[in-house]
Amino acid sequence: MLLSVLYIIGITAEAMTGALSAGRRKMDWFGVMLVASATAIGGGTVRDILLGHYPLGWVKNPEYLAITCIAGVLTTGLAKWVIKFKGLFIRLDALGLIVFSIIGTKVALSMGLHPGICMVAALVTGVFGGLLRDLICRQTPLVLHEELYASVSLIASGLYLALLEFAIDDVTATIVTLIVGYLIRMAAVRFKWRLPSFHLDHDEPLH
Repeated sequence: MLLSVLYIIGITAEAMTGALSAGRRKMDWFGVMLVASATAIGGGTVRDILLGHYPLGWVKNPEYLAITCIAGVLTTGLAKWVIKFKGLFIRLDALGLIVFSIIGTKVALSMGLHPGICMVAALVTGVFGGLLRDLICRQTPLVLHEELYASVSLIASGLYLALLEFAIDDVTATIVTLIVGYLIRMAAVRFKWRLPSFHLDHDEPLH
């Protein structure tokens, strides 16, 4: 129940951030709904396709698709307020990242997959929505060069799996992972933690 409520909050927030990206590209309402939905539920869709987990989440629960489309359209009229409360959306995004990561891990676990694959499933669920948004809007994917993001998804998944391995009950493991993962992500935003970057300034072609 907790994850379900947080998931709805997460996809709503993600859909609204996706709609803002669409707005910066001056897209029509269909484009807004497309980008909003891709941002919010794209990661879970890619995960399910890769793992062969059917029906897809939004096919089984079409209300999720409706929520993302409605949130996207509403954002076109509330854009100034959404931008004004940017800090709140950063926090909701951090919470959504951890929720998506836990859900991705649980889906893979339910299929009896290797723990390493469960962590990959978490990463795909948590990150690919943002990647799809940035690719559709033709901008450099933020998750690849901003503060720790994808790494936080892996850490959260690893922590959740470790807690289960030590026979911690699922509810406790979920709550602990939510708190720790959220704090790590917000600390990364606050202190600008990021992985080392690779800079190649050499312009000559490789032979």
